[in-house]
Parts: sequence; structure tokens; C-alpha cells
Amino acid sequence: MRYIFIPIFVLFFVFNNNNCLAQFEEFNQQRHGLDKKIMLGLGSWASLNLLGSGIGWALSTNESTKYFHQMNVMWNAVNLGLSIPGYIKARKGNNKLSFFETLNEQRKTETIFLINAGLDLAYISSGLLLKNRPTQNPTEQVKNNGFGNSIILQGSFLLFFDWIAFSLHRRHSKKELNPWLQRIQPSSSGIGLILNLDSQSRKLPNNM
Repeated sequence: MRYIFIPIFVLFFVFNNNNCLAQFEEFNQQRHGLDKKIMLGLGSWASLNLLGSGIGWALSTNESTKYFHQMNVMWNAVNLGLSIPGYIKARKGNNKLSFFETLNEQRKTETIFLINAGLDLAYISSGLLLKNRPTQNPTEQVKNNGFGNSIILQGSFLLFFDWIAFSLHRRHSKKELNPWLQRIQPSSSGIGLILNLDSQSRKLPNNM
């Protein structure tokens, strides 16, 4: 096993040569491909809800069910409004990023989905609170039940959706980026970094 001690500024050069940039470009292309599929999934869910709940809202005779479908329509109008620009952004995303820019974008992507998952738990909790909100007004109780059930459903779907999206990106990162990160370790002096040039570590990550 061989190691090379390199100052930090040299590491920038190593990870910006043409061969490395080609690998990172491919990784970012795959990352954006995942985002496109994720946004298509969200858009499909939103479209089905808009269609199904639009019909349910128009035809239901039960007031609580009407409010349930009404909230589904409003909620998924927002989902659709997020999925379309999200898909366009992923389609037009810049693939030609350096190693450190790629790491930063990957970190931001994973963080966003984790934060969203936390918000989804808050949505579910608010739906439960709304359903169980005490009121003496029967009409308001019917509305709270319908809206609450819808928020619980939509929050549960988004929690599942965001966790799957996070897991897909994390698995992609572990498979493609981690082999590069494992080649770098701090030097004993703390001044620079050591790049592992072992024959096994020189193998480029496998494509997805």
C-alpha cells in the first residue's frame, strides 16, 4: 500500500483533473436522474389525488368525506406545483461540478429530504390534533374530521416519500462517492492530507 502526502491546495488539483471530473459529472448526472424520478413520483401522486378527490369532492354526499376530498385537492395542487419546477430543475441541473461542489450538493440534497421528513411528522401530528380538537359545533367537527383525515393521509405519504428519496440518494452516495472519500485521510502532522494510491483504491467506482 502506498500513500502520498499532499498539501490541501494540491488536492484541489488532483480532484479537478479531466478523469476525475468525468467521474463526478457522471455521478451528478445520476443524481439528477434520481431527482427526476422522485419528482415524477410526487407529480403522479398529486395528479391521481387531484383527479380522484376532485370527483369525490363533487359527488360525495357525506360532508366529512367532502371536506376530506377538498383538502386533498388543495394539498395536491401544491404538490403538483412543486413537482413540475423540481423536475425541470433536475433536468437542467449542472453536471459539471468539482469534487467539493459535488459533495456540497449531495449534502444539501440529503439534508433537504431529512428536514422535509421532520415537517411531515409535524403535518401528521397537526392532522391528529385537528381531528381531536374539542368543539361544540357539529358542523365544525365534521369539517375538522375531514380535513384532519386528509392531512394525516398526505403527511404519511410525504413521510414515506421523503424517506425513500433520502435513502436513494444516500445509497447512491455511498456507492459512488465514498470510495473517493476513503482514499483521503489527514496527515499525522495535521498540515496536509494523505491520498491513498493503493492499487485497489485506484479503481474507479462502478457505475450504477
